[in-house]
Amino acid sequence: MIAMLMFVVVLLLLLVGIPVAFAFGTISIVFALFIPELGLEVFEVLPFRIYGIMSNTTLMAVPLFIAMGLVLEKSKMAERLLISMSALFRDVRGGLAVSVVLVGAMLAASTGIVSASVVMMSVIALPLMLKSGYDKGLASGTVAASGTLGQIIPPSIILIILGDVMSVSVGELFMGAILPGLVLVGLYILYIIIVSYFKPEVAPVAKDIKQVSLKEIIISIVPPLLLMVSVLGSIFAGIASPTESAAFGVIGALLLSALNKSFNFEMLKYATLETVKLSGMIFMILIGATAFSLVFNELGGTDLILEFFSQDIGDVWIFIAIAMLSIFILGFFIDFIEISFIIVPILVPVMEAFGIDPIWFAVLIALNLQASFLTPPFGLSLFFLKGAAGDTIKTLEIYKGIIPFILLQLLALGLVIMFPDLVFAFI
Repeated sequence: MIAMLMFVVVLLLLLVGIPVAFAFGTISIVFALFIPELGLEVFEVLPFRIYGIMSNTTLMAVPLFIAMGLVLEKSKMAERLLISMSALFRDVRGGLAVSVVLVGAMLAASTGIVSASVVMMSVIALPLMLKSGYDKGLASGTVAASGTLGQIIPPSIILIILGDVMSVSVGELFMGAILPGLVLVGLYILYIIIVSYFKPEVAPVAKDIKQVSLKEIIISIVPPLLLMVSVLGSIFAGIASPTESAAFGVIGALLLSALNKSFNFEMLKYATLETVKLSGMIFMILIGATAFSLVFNELGGTDLILEFFSQDIGDVWIFIAIAMLSIFILGFFIDFIEISFIIVPILVPVMEAFGIDPIWFAVLIALNLQASFLTPPFGLSLFFLKGAAGDTIKTLEIYKGIIPFILLQLLALGLVIMFPDLVFAFI
């Protein structure tokens, strides 16, 4: 019960805004210090754990994919992609929204950084949709949902972290997430087409979008597609590890920025500094979470949860339902990184006891976390969208527009639960 108290105290500290790494570390020290049977000796193995984290070749892919995404963010690739895609669908009712979803999927497969994708789409796509007469709710919902596809479509940062936490192959996890990600994209597009058909006024034909030549379309679409295929294809073919592919992706992103004539020292400085900041934050959280897990396990927290699910309940579907509901609710309040480093390690022993496939379970968690990114009132993507859009759209309009996409997200989660072969199709 002391372990459960420790868990609750950490969650409360996170909810009041205490920095995650410090909340984990401080609570670990306090509980170890004031519980006689523990003491600070419990941290004797912590330096070895930290060394293992810093020398983990899988986690080295995280800063590399972050750098790749930040370089692409500044290369104007998203802007050119959206203009070309919009021109292709300009004569289709709801075509602009469909093009936003497709561009969001391509950005997700190229960057994997949700915040960057949502902000880029909010700045570029949202004004274009509003100018074309789109309903504000549909426009904001489409932008937020499309920008958040980076949670599930490889190379997703969350998939890399889950692969390490759950001790599964990141390459196989990437392959397992492809079809669920495409299903989600398909559901978004189908919804937009149906709404556009029955309510033409909310998604009019965007006739004011200028025509783009075939050459411009090819130049805009082919390079990012080649980068995406090269990075993911090398992983799937077994030619390179995720870390090696990420390094190749950074070089490819720099070449793309040079091709778009946006490569300069300021861009390189921005990408480098932001990569260091984001990577430092992630690894500090991981070190704090490692200290927390040491004390939590010594207090018997993991054993208590394992006994509760495997013996007291003993039903695999009840465990999956409780796990998914808990992650969904916690996703309202705390970031996916904290959930990955705190909640998932607690669930892993139970998952293993029930014989649940870890790749399937990891994809379920990633889909679930993506839904929590969109859920009012604390969905992070909604904050990114509102921050970038400013006064052009009201918060209530964003909430109204995102609800159908959350339902589609939950539908996709349900489909993956009912049809596990969606995950194993490419493995």
